This record gives sequence, structure tokens and C-alpha cells, in this order.
Amino acid sequence: MSRCRALSLLALLSCALTLPVHAQPAGALGDDFIYRVRQGDTLIDLATRYTRKQANWAPLQTLNKVTTPEMLPIGLELRIPLAMIPERAAEARVLHVSGQANMNGKPLQQGQSLSEGSTVVTAPNGFVTLELADGSKLTLPAGGSVELARLRQFEGTALTDSVIHVQRGSVDSTVAPTGQGVGRFEIRTPVAVTGVRGTRFRVQSGPGGVQSEVLEGSVRLQPHAPGTSPAKPVAVARGYGAAVRNDGSVSGVRELLAAPQLSPPERSGGVWTSTFPPVAGAQGYLVRVSRDADGALPVSSVAFPTNSIRFTAPGAGTYYVSVRAIDDLGLNGQDAVATFEGANQLMTPYGLGVGSGSGEPIILTEY
Repeated sequence: MSRCRALSLLALLSCALTLPVHAQPAGALGDDFIYRVRQGDTLIDLATRYTRKQANWAPLQTLNKVTTPEMLPIGLELRIPLAMIPERAAEARVLHVSGQANMNGKPLQQGQSLSEGSTVVTAPNGFVTLELADGSKLTLPAGGSVELARLRQFEGTALTDSVIHVQRGSVDSTVAPTGQGVGRFEIRTPVAVTGVRGTRFRVQSGPGGVQSEVLEGSVRLQPHAPGTSPAKPVAVARGYGAAVRNDGSVSGVRELLAAPQLSPPERSGGVWTSTFPPVAGAQGYLVRVSRDADGALPVSSVAFPTNSIRFTAPGAGTYYVSVRAIDDLGLNGQDAVATFEGANQLMTPYGLGVGSGSGEPIILTEY
């Protein structure tokens, strides 16, 4: 081999090794799992991998109108009916509970496993975070009711088949965080189905309709009138949101409001505040306090009509406050996050916290 040819081959191999590897499973649309074809894929290989039956390459060829099964076009979104994919039962695990929450009428406990069909209800002071089998996380804020309508996992892969019914309230989701791609992950409400491709997004369902906001990745939103089949999907990209009215019509797809420019939080007595200029287009602000920077361990959430906000923490330690602006469609904007210190608990000389007769910590208030 010539020196020039060897150097060219070495450079080619180097480029190949440094190229990012992206998972190809791309969520679902309707009753079909979507796989984005990459170089080297064949219908026989994909049929074997996902349907566990090599002979299924023939119906997949017909369904997708493929001319040459061993030479699939790179980037093709291949449809594989979910009915062809063998699945096994999966569970959700409770990562976090704050305040009052129950599952099927019984108090919810951290570490508890939930099966398909479970309904989680959060009280006005309750917050819950669940983890699915593929590492996806669902945070259920206060005053909500969510049914885990489908919890399955594809046989032979880490992909899950999850359908969440939001009966009331909202869900914040981080889907397939390790980058393995998405089998099916859908948030269903009375007037919209949000199908996910691997992303962070939020869905709120209330008397005025549904709001979907995409923080990372993208979603396919299928609006529909109550009791009817989902309509043609609307793509919603990162940094955008969509509002769906009660009749199933889309009232707007627009860019999310920018994150507020928070000043460092300041304490006044037992209450904290942070000043920031009003966000253009904001009709109000949502202030949420969490034990972690990602907001997966929330402890409180309060809406304010203006940029005059206040927040507290339930105990000692470092907490995170996130503030987002809300527009006239009810879409929540980008989060601004800051840290602050929780309440000062009265301590013994041995470093132990002092509690009241009811077991609550005795807090020292600063003035």
C-alpha cells in the first residue's frame, strides 16, 4: 500500500471514529413505531431486531413501499407497526414525593414500583417524580391526576412503549436521557396527543385546553376534538410551544418566552426574592422550588401575576428556584434557575436538628 493511500485510509478511519453516533429509533406516530434508516440497515435486519421474526421483512417492504430491501435510503423514516413488536411488562419507580400524593387512593411512597393502569393524584401541595424503565423521568406537579395507561418494553431492546393520560394538571418530561432513542412515548389529553422523539417537554391540561412546550428535541402534536381520532401531526421544535383549544383546534405555535434575567436571590426574614426586568409578552410568572437543578425534585410551585415574586424552602440545605414567564396562550417560557439556602434549623451542640413536639423542625428566622 502506498504511503499516500495509507494516510488517506487513516484519515477516513479517524473521521469515522470521531463522528457522533445517534440512536435511530425516533418515537411513534399513530400505531407505528418509527425507525430512521442509517447506512448498512436492511429490512431483514430491522425486522429481526424489532419484530423478532425475520420473515416480517416482506410486509414491512409493502407497508413502506421499499423497492430494494437490502438498499434502504439513508434517513428514511421506516414504519414498523407496534402490533408486530413483541413486548413485556414494565414498571415505573417513584423517585421523589413531596407533600401529599396517592396511587389508586393509597399514599404514595418513595421507591415504590407502579404498574400499568396506575393513577397518580397529587394534592395542592404534592409533587411526584417517576422514572420509567428506559430512564425517562416524569415530574407531576401539584393538583394533578395522571394515569399510566401503558407501561411496556420492547423485547430485546431498552426501548419502552409508554402512554400517559393526563386527566388533570401537567407533566414535565425528560425522555430517553441516555440518547438510546424512543420506542413510543405519548402524553394524551382530551384534545391532543403529544408524541416524543427524544426530548424534554412539558404538557399542561386544563379547562382552557392544552399547552405543549418543547425544551429539547422535538415532538409531534396531534390535536383533535374530544372523542375523535388524532388529526394530522403538527411538528413542534425546540424552543417552541403550541396551544390547543378545547375544540381541538390549534390556537398558536410560537417561540417560547425568554428566561427571566434573575438577580441573585436575597433573603428577607424567612422569605426569599429575586428581582428581574419584566419579560416582554409575559402575562404572569411561575416560580418553582426544587431540591435539584433539573427540577426533578420539586417542593413548591406558585404563580405570580407580576415580576414581584417570593419563595421559600421547607428546610435546611441548598435549593434551586426556577422562574418562567407565561404568555397570553398559557404557554410557559424558558426557565431561569438560581440557587439559595433553605431555612436555618435550630441545632444541638452535637450537630443534630431540634424538632418541635409534633416532629417538625424548629426554624430560626432571620430579620
